[in-house]
Amino acid sequence: MDLNEEQEVLLSQQPAHLWRRRKLELMHWTEREKQTVAEKRTEIWNGVEVDAELVDALTLLHKAGVSTEFSCAGVSPLDEPVDHSLYAYVTLVQNEAADQFVTYALTRMRNRLLVTLETGTGRYDLSSFFIGHNRSFCWWMQYCAAHFMDRNDYNVAT
Repeated sequence: MDLNEEQEVLLSQQPAHLWRRRKLELMHWTEREKQTVAEKRTEIWNGVEVDAELVDALTLLHKAGVSTEFSCAGVSPLDEPVDHSLYAYVTLVQNEAADQFVTYALTRMRNRLLVTLETGTGRYDLSSFFIGHNRSFCWWMQYCAAHFMDRNDYNVAT
């Protein structure tokens, strides 16, 4: 394998029964009728339009020295590219602070969190493991970011 070749490494460790549950949730989600519960809300954050549900988490991560690139709360149940993402997710640029945050979030969120590392680009993709748990993913990201900031043992080079 070429060392520059892109490789995605799964960092979360969900048991087999949860992967089966996830597959069933995905099948049910794709087949059910989708209705708008609430319109998608976005805000401009750091010059980029992001889902309002993630603004506080992104702000806290930024303060902790964790750079983010892409994010989507995916809270609209409509299967439309502008209004929906099946998974809520946040992409982090790999650095020491991001490494520490990912370890912390995996410990706190456990099976709720799916984390992959794209080795070629140095990007972490954090997403909701369970289908339809996008709002709770946003809440957990904010919770983890806030508590990560409060910890005394994380070191960020400024």
